Amino acid sequence: MSHSYQGPGRAPMFATDAMCATSHPFAARAALEILGEGGNAVDAAVAGALVLGFCEPAMTGLGGDVFALIHDPSTGKSRALNGSGRAPAALHAENLRAQGLASVSPDSIHSVTVPGAIDAFDRLIGEDGRLDLATVLAPAIHYAESGVPVHRRTAIDAETFHGRLKGAGKTHFLNAGQPYREGELFASKAQADALRLIAQDGAKAFYEGPIMEDILATLRAEGGLHTAEDFAATQATPVTPIRRAYHGHDLVELPPNGQGATALLIAALLEKFDIAALDPNGAERVHLEAEATRLAYAARNRFVGDPGDGTLDLDGMLSEQAVDALASQIDPKRAGTILQPRAEAMHKDTVYITVVDRDGLCVSLIYSVFWPYGSGWASERYGVALQNRGAGFTLDEGHVNELAGGKRPLHTLLPGLIEVPGHYAMPFGVMGGPYQATGHAHLLSNLVDFGMDIQAAIDAPRSFLDIATGKLELESTFSETVAAKLEEMGHTLTRAAVGMGGAQAIRRDVNTGLLTGGSDPRKDGIALGA
Repeated sequence: MSHSYQGPGRAPMFATDAMCATSHPFAARAALEILGEGGNAVDAAVAGALVLGFCEPAMTGLGGDVFALIHDPSTGKSRALNGSGRAPAALHAENLRAQGLASVSPDSIHSVTVPGAIDAFDRLIGEDGRLDLATVLAPAIHYAESGVPVHRRTAIDAETFHGRLKGAGKTHFLNAGQPYREGELFASKAQADALRLIAQDGAKAFYEGPIMEDILATLRAEGGLHTAEDFAATQATPVTPIRRAYHGHDLVELPPNGQGATALLIAALLEKFDIAALDPNGAERVHLEAEATRLAYAARNRFVGDPGDGTLDLDGMLSEQAVDALASQIDPKRAGTILQPRAEAMHKDTVYITVVDRDGLCVSLIYSVFWPYGSGWASERYGVALQNRGAGFTLDEGHVNELAGGKRPLHTLLPGLIEVPGHYAMPFGVMGGPYQATGHAHLLSNLVDFGMDIQAAIDAPRSFLDIATGKLELESTFSETVAAKLEEMGHTLTRAAVGMGGAQAIRRDVNTGLLTGGSDPRKDGIALGA
């Protein structure tokens, strides 16, 4: 593909040894430095992810959750870790229904689930890494202590969302009472102290020691039902990825309580249509993607939740019979009418990192506090921002995603992988809250149906249908002609104020070892190779 180099954008990144792609250059550099110290892709991904907590403090942090997908080239197999936290054992939907509540407010202390990230990081390093935890945490400790100059997207997030902060959250995440501005230095000596304790004693310092006590004091003071036992019981869970072919390319996702099955269903529905014959940025393609989203998210809201010790039967979503029945409901020329309340509160962003090392080990990792600054609360002493992922539960009695003590909520987080066994493996992620499932299918289609390179597939315009409101959101890069055509097809449109989420990807060619990476201009990140 020719390029005139007369407009914005960049070419894909190429490398032959190793690569990291993520939403901030400091995190990418930290990952490559860890590889240089003898670490593998797992060590590097964890190190970079923790650095992102100080580069993008509204988006993620120590009080959040993690999902990781690992592809091993020596076996050709993928494995995954679910590092999402649980509701406190004493909290149940019936308690909140008795108070007259219809949902778990993102601003409620009851939205705070026990953070799963630190246990997940500890387990990843202990079971799959090559370095010790202290070495992997060193870059994050450095940036927490010394500070990170605030980049533009981070400054926009701070200005937009700082009003969510409350209590000690204001002390730890505001600059003399004001949101951090572009170029100002964000540091957190309190979190550096917490990381030093974790480096010394592992996850135990977070779930049983002084950090837990600090977090628990904040939660209990606000009326939370959390206990020390809830923290001590927290464990990340190994899970088996789920997959489905799209025109010969396998899309690999995590099983519930994540929404990976939703991405598989959107892709399955799109495969029933000749997407490749359409204009990639035309109204017809946007419409089909919106209708697939409408049906897939409605199915998700019926079928997806925490399966506990078992597995969910996803045949109602992903069997060929189910896919065919849903596809038959799509009118290629007219918007559908299905509207359905979301099972989770809506959020817009998170952080993502992917690393491929010199041995070809691929890591796809996503890390979030759900809403910007999570619940808005932070612990007093160590400044740990507390996620509000519990707002992802429903209070509907008998629903698969009904809030219950010790249960995980429906998660929007999706670390992904695209693979043609024997040819290539591509760890990737598309941030953007509920958009992520649509984003995975959209990126897959850009690559497979239109032959776009990784960077072009990431750069391409995005749209998202919110099935709760029925509104189809378009980025500004879609023309007014396309917008008018979509309105003629029956869609109600809104324009995105800021670009939808962000994405990163690295493709590893199995035969040559060539690495090809891309990083989203909607964030301030980079694909960095060695």
